[in-house]
Amino acid sequence: MLSPTYNEDKQMLLIPAIDLKDGKCVRLRQGRMDDDTVFSDDPAAVAQRWVDAGARRLHVVDLNGAFEGRPQNADAIRGIVKVCSDAGVAVQLGGGIRNKNTVQDYIDLGISYCIIGTKAVDTPDFVSDLCLNFPGHIIVGLDAKDGQVAIDGWSKLSQHNVVDMAKRFEQDGVDAIVYTDISRDGMMSGVNVDATVVLARSIRIPVIASGGITNLDDVRALCAVADEGITGAITGRAIYEGSLDFVAGQKLADELSLDNASRTD
Repeated sequence: MLSPTYNEDKQMLLIPAIDLKDGKCVRLRQGRMDDDTVFSDDPAAVAQRWVDAGARRLHVVDLNGAFEGRPQNADAIRGIVKVCSDAGVAVQLGGGIRNKNTVQDYIDLGISYCIIGTKAVDTPDFVSDLCLNFPGHIIVGLDAKDGQVAIDGWSKLSQHNVVDMAKRFEQDGVDAIVYTDISRDGMMSGVNVDATVVLARSIRIPVIASGGITNLDDVRALCAVADEGITGAITGRAIYEGSLDFVAGQKLADELSLDNASRTD
């Protein structure tokens, strides 16, 4: 299994998303399971596509698992992990991870990072326990709308403030926060840069942006605030539908990261 190493070269990572539903690669609009677009019935082949394009990490979501509360899509996940392990590419996985045994099973399979979502909000002590048992392998995914955290596959808004929750998980020792603006996810409407910056400024651990990335302008916008602690960006519908060329996007992110580094040296 790949050793967890977070963005060692200090460059912004573009992270292709592979969302799994019923064994297929799909994208949802605003998290609605009944509003999906199927992009491929061969998730391993999709993983190979992004690995060949130079991806350094993949973001995989077990959508059925998120709604059912337990892992699904096992065969698809194994295929993706095999492709990535052979290429030395890390995989971060979320959806339906609700107990310690599931985390252990995924790590044994070759998953580098387990993303905890609903369970983290419902039972925060679960995260601190995981961080003690699996240091360096735990990421918390906070999906929010208007600053409030959403749970259960985005079907409900909780009463928890996203910044307060992020601070709690930082103290627990999570490796990063994946922040998704669910009002923009899958809508091709641009990144909510302001909200992402507010979150990143409130904590010291990395923030991975998600939701709304549409084109190279969004990559530029995120790179412009990367020094706030935004070290990665997950992209899905845009790279499948073609409004964002992944290779060009990662190249731009690398160039801008180098420019930023040279200005601060």
